[in-house]
Amino acid sequence: MIKFEFMRDQGILILSPDGPLEKADFERLAGEVDPFIAANGKLNGVMLVAKAFPGWGNLDAFVSHLRFVRDHHEKVARVAAVTDSGFIKVMPLLAQHFVAAEVRQFPFDQRAEALAWLEEGPTAE
Repeated sequence: MIKFEFMRDQGILILSPDGPLEKADFERLAGEVDPFIAANGKLNGVMLVAKAFPGWGNLDAFVSHLRFVRDHHEKVARVAAVTDSGFIKVMPLLAQHFVAAEVRQFPFDQRAEALAWLEEGPTAE
C-alpha cells in the first residue's frame, strides 16, 4: 500500500509505501495527480520515502506500476528517492535510462534536503 501527501501549492507528491504495492494504489494516485497535471502541465516533483522496498502484491500491481511510470514520467520534473534501501538506491542509475525526470537519491535521514531539492525545480538545460 502507498500512503501519499500531495503538496498541491508546490506541485510535489510525497509517496510512502508501507506494504506491498497494489494495483489500486496506482489507480488512486492517477486519480489525484492526473487532474493536477491536466490543469498545470506537470508535477514539479515526486518524493519516494521508504526505509525498504516493500515489493508488489502481485503481477497486476507490478504491471500497474510500470504503466503509471510510463504514463507519467514525462510530466514530472524531478524525483527524489529518500531511502537507505540498496534496491531503491540504484533506482536513479536505472531511471536515467527510462524516465525524463531528473532523479536523485538521498539518505533516509535527509528528507528535508530532498524536499528542498524538489522545490528548487529542474536544472536549466
